[in-house]
Amino acid sequence: MSTIPERKDVAKTDQWNLELIYSTDKAWEADFEVFKSFLARVEPLGGTLGTSKHAFRKVLDLNLDIERLGEKLGNYAHLKTTEDVADSASSERLGRFESVATQLGAAFAFLTPEIQEIDDATWNSWLADPLFDDDRIALHKIRRYKPHVLGTEAEKVLALGSEARGGVQRAFSSLTNADLQFGSIVVEGEPRPLTQSSYSVFLQSPDAKLRRQAFDQFYAEFAAHENTLASLYAGSLQQDVWIARSRSFASSRARALFADDVPPAVYDNLIASVHKGFPVLHRYYELRRRLLGLKTLHHSDVYAPMVAVAEMHHSWDQAVDVVLDAVAPLGEAYQKTLGEGLRGGWADRYENKGKRSGAFSAGGFDTQPYILMNFKQDSLRDVFTLAHEAGHSMHSWFSVRNNPFQHYSYTIFEAEVASTFNEQLLAKTLLERSSDKTARAAILGKQIEDTVGTLFRQTMFAEFEHLVHEKAEAGEGLTLDLFKTLYRGLLEQYFGPAVQLEACSGLECLRIPHFYSPFYVYKYATGLSASMALSDQVLKGGEAERKQYLEFLGSGGSRFPLESLKLAGVDMSSPEPIQKAIGVFSRLLDELEALTAGTSGKASHS
Repeated sequence: MSTIPERKDVAKTDQWNLELIYSTDKAWEADFEVFKSFLARVEPLGGTLGTSKHAFRKVLDLNLDIERLGEKLGNYAHLKTTEDVADSASSERLGRFESVATQLGAAFAFLTPEIQEIDDATWNSWLADPLFDDDRIALHKIRRYKPHVLGTEAEKVLALGSEARGGVQRAFSSLTNADLQFGSIVVEGEPRPLTQSSYSVFLQSPDAKLRRQAFDQFYAEFAAHENTLASLYAGSLQQDVWIARSRSFASSRARALFADDVPPAVYDNLIASVHKGFPVLHRYYELRRRLLGLKTLHHSDVYAPMVAVAEMHHSWDQAVDVVLDAVAPLGEAYQKTLGEGLRGGWADRYENKGKRSGAFSAGGFDTQPYILMNFKQDSLRDVFTLAHEAGHSMHSWFSVRNNPFQHYSYTIFEAEVASTFNEQLLAKTLLERSSDKTARAAILGKQIEDTVGTLFRQTMFAEFEHLVHEKAEAGEGLTLDLFKTLYRGLLEQYFGPAVQLEACSGLECLRIPHFYSPFYVYKYATGLSASMALSDQVLKGGEAERKQYLEFLGSGGSRFPLESLKLAGVDMSSPEPIQKAIGVFSRLLDELEALTAGTSGKASHS
């Protein structure tokens, strides 16, 4: 029987090295005591910020110390919990940190209101002083929130509620990652665990019957908890609406877009442009049905590779090698740094019991980047995931080295460009190495599937978020039936006539973690569109284009994302990049159709 190892049985060389943050838990505890001691220093500063620029500087310095140490403590505590979400010691550590962080946030609630109270003449005079050189950009971003900032007492109340607001998301994570039990699936006579992580692997199986079994079994467990999950999501939506209204935003979406200075038209352009691309998307699903050799394409069949190639398997080291080869256009320094990180302590490579599903990149100003993976050697998708997360990590690496702490942190909008940029380079490298017709078709299929998953699917998620928040803001009942009906309607539009939905298909909306971070997912789609344009420029250009892109990676949070991307060479305020991305998708589909003309796969059932 194939088993998932306990965390203690995973080789140290396959784990990330969190000792580079804190050598021991005891060292973390020592810094945590320092963190707690800041509480006594914050309260006396209330009301002093606007008295002089030196008093202002004193407040900013203490805030900087708190944020910088808090980031380091929080990163360690968070990463430890992802190793095993059921580990009580790690959860307790994170809980203690979040409690003190909440108290500090409440104690510092005076900061933003007092910044807004400073008159414009004084404000402009102070910020012109070199004393505030490192803070100027971050302070400008705070100042623009003036219409949405409440008084000190109200801000304190909101800050105190931040920990409680996170409870809904934590409950969702615990329920879906630890408590839900999906059983096992028999493969070649051996039972194999069905988990949040292995579910995607089962759906990529060439066996349609196995895919359908995994799909039905997986969603049967969600159906058994559907009312609880719907209640959790309704609570999250209600919190979104409450916060937006408390801060005088027109809507939850307006609040979410304000931080990045993104006009609602960018969001609307994305959805409208993707809707115009439905004919080519539906053509893709019909090609998928033919290549899989199915009479009927079920919902459980939409993730399996259309063309499978056995020799595309990669060990971890082989995956690292091909990713490093792919990023060669970005220069030797980029390659060397990434290679040392992926073979050193950056990555937590494989699944273990209780480990958080999926993948992510995390890190901070005073730590190296860290990558969580659940890498599987028989999944080409995981090689692309590695390239994706490596893009995030290198983005962080460049940003830390080119900015002060106050504005080194870039937006998610920009982050999704760096990650999908690397995926574009990887696809090109794999295609260049593949002279075999079948292998080339498989890589094209993978590139097409990723475009569907990132551009079309994430836009569908974004559209669902917009619709369901509108319902919440209109005061409509946030019921299980509403969620499933809205979501199923979108599935029908995006999948088109070629895909047969199941009775449980609408439940998919209850398992998407990103829905608990509202209006986040649209950035995946816009990021891919931007990365398609920028990667094409770098590959066709020379040193100037490479330098321009690396400068984008190093810009951190020094500009708002639309401005940063425009300087890098792409204008995301226009629908043109989305339209071009759909055009590239159509051309890839043309090539795959030509390569596979007159062929179809063999299905175990239809």
